[in-house]
Amino acid sequence: MDYFYHILYGIFMAYFGLISPGMLNMTALKIRINTGKYESVKFAIGASIVVFLQAGIALYFADYFLNNPAIITKLKKIAIFVFCALSIFFFFLSRKELNPKETKTNGNFLIKGMGLSAINMLAIPFYLGLSIYLTSIDRLIIAQPYIMLFVFGAGLGSFLIFYTYIIFANFIIKKVRFIARNINLILSLLFLVLAIYTLIKILN
Repeated sequence: MDYFYHILYGIFMAYFGLISPGMLNMTALKIRINTGKYESVKFAIGASIVVFLQAGIALYFADYFLNNPAIITKLKKIAIFVFCALSIFFFFLSRKELNPKETKTNGNFLIKGMGLSAINMLAIPFYLGLSIYLTSIDRLIIAQPYIMLFVFGAGLGSFLIFYTYIIFANFIIKKVRFIARNINLILSLLFLVLAIYTLIKILN
């Protein structure tokens, strides 16, 4: 059952981490509208491959930190900083007006997906912070095969959210401002709550 849970943790973390209308999913949406479903799915696969690698890198560092007990407290403080930074980031996104424009795109969309996903600088800190948090409450096991299952789930979850944008492209493009404002605000509050909870755990 632990195997299944680790896949679910990866799926949920990736899905909700990318659910906000941002560079990657809005690009997948525009490719779907301007070029077609097949090419947008190729873009989603490329982006998901990189998320798989980014989650793996994050758990590698989480494993290193957790095997050095002297820095666990410092690590939890870093997690608080990451959560606060993500809370602020999503709060400002909730106030930003999105106006996706139709742009002509061409080329290898698999490579484009990998390239854009690779420059997402928040991905590794995001997975690092949350994996440390889940480990601290005994929900995540930083050991094989659990790491691989979690990373697989993260790749799958990222593809699922991109595919959600692809499938509901016409609806989302009409409601993008409303969706962005509310989802980003919810995510901002969620990460703020996680930061406060982690701080309380340290103080206790």
